[in-house]
Amino acid sequence: MAITTNAICDSFKKQLLGGEHDFDSSGGDTYKLAMYTPSGTLGKSTTNYITTQEVSSPSGYAAGGKALVNQGVKVSSSVAITDFADLSFTGVTLTARGALIYNTTTDGGSNTTEAVAVLDFGGDKTATSGTFTIQFPAFTTSAAILRIA
Repeated sequence: MAITTNAICDSFKKQLLGGEHDFDSSGGDTYKLAMYTPSGTLGKSTTNYITTQEVSSPSGYAAGGKALVNQGVKVSSSVAITDFADLSFTGVTLTARGALIYNTTTDGGSNTTEAVAVLDFGGDKTATSGTFTIQFPAFTTSAAILRIA
């Protein structure tokens, strides 16, 4: 199975209800974004960060990706939302089909790579000795990357 759709990971839904994720912008968990090649196999059943088919670049991209800057949490019109600031990788040469957002914070257990969401770029995206930017949607109830209505 290739990356074919955006998805909130099933394991994340269960963990969220169990109190394992904290999206507060101050003192909350640390989330990262890793990118994957067109051969990557990610979807709603993804449970953890994986290195298989992760992109590589001579410079500007390291295994595991980069930390995200959390915009915080808010509720408006009965919709709870969280989002992240845009993320750029500079000086990279790579082709990516999608990405995985995952939690790197130890929650008292041994797992520090819990999958949150799979992002499908809708096609292969390439940067050649340039900047690759993931643009997150607006921090609004109708657009934020994670919304609970």
